[in-house]
Amino acid sequence: MMIRSFGCLSLIFVAFSLQAAEPLETLRVWKGKAPGEKGDIGPEQLLPPRGSQPIQRLSNVTDPTITVYKPAADIATGAAVLVCPGGGYNILAMDLEGTEVAQWLNSIGVTAIVLKYRVPRRKNQPKHQAPLQDAQRAMSLVRAHASQWKIDPARIGILGFSAGGHLSAAAATNFEQRHYKPIDAHDQVNCRPDFAVLIYPAYLLDGKELSAEIRVSKQTPPTFLVHAGNDGISAENSARFYLALKQAGVAGELHIYSNGGHGFGLRPSKFACSNWPKRCEAWLRTRGLLEKK
Repeated sequence: MMIRSFGCLSLIFVAFSLQAAEPLETLRVWKGKAPGEKGDIGPEQLLPPRGSQPIQRLSNVTDPTITVYKPAADIATGAAVLVCPGGGYNILAMDLEGTEVAQWLNSIGVTAIVLKYRVPRRKNQPKHQAPLQDAQRAMSLVRAHASQWKIDPARIGILGFSAGGHLSAAAATNFEQRHYKPIDAHDQVNCRPDFAVLIYPAYLLDGKELSAEIRVSKQTPPTFLVHAGNDGISAENSARFYLALKQAGVAGELHIYSNGGHGFGLRPSKFACSNWPKRCEAWLRTRGLLEKK
């Protein structure tokens, strides 16, 4: 991975880059064909790079997977996070908002599980329906493998960017009911995230109110939110979600930075939003989620 110098900010990037790990294993989310798949999506492919900051853009996902990245044994805390890359529910930014995030999580002792969920949007379906099915099933699979992967089944969170932030919010507020017909014993395992991290989440609003699928209640897990004030996807998405948490009596923390735009991931820049991983780490520590047990 290329390291660019941005003063002290480069130290953050270097810190988790040096601790990058090879994936432990990759599992298919579904035993057979995913629910509702009709075979009308082309072959999975990486799209050509574009722009000044190349991003691995994966499209045509029909066979969702989870890939497990473990931290070094001497710093492993037992906490785990299911990572949901963004991409407008059309592609997945697999490095910027997937593997690079796994590296950072590993650097603070957290097992990362990167979810490759179904994109693009399926015709005549809500944009998030197939991805939410994948996320719910993935959360149960992670919890079912807690002993094997040496993680605490009571400290499994979800983290998402942009559309992945919407998916994470939907998973954190729709865990009472499966959005697919259960197929095996794994679907009897709790799919509620124990905490959530939403980074510049999209689609949380319908007008000025939360979208119908974002159903914040007192059972919603504690949530950390980050947004840039000059994001084309309004920071009101995060602000409204935070206010709903507060009204429901759920712990939340919201950071709105004046600059940063959209899609900054964890890559360093001249803007203060690049510091969000440190703020998030502090929040996780304050909640006792990074304590070795």
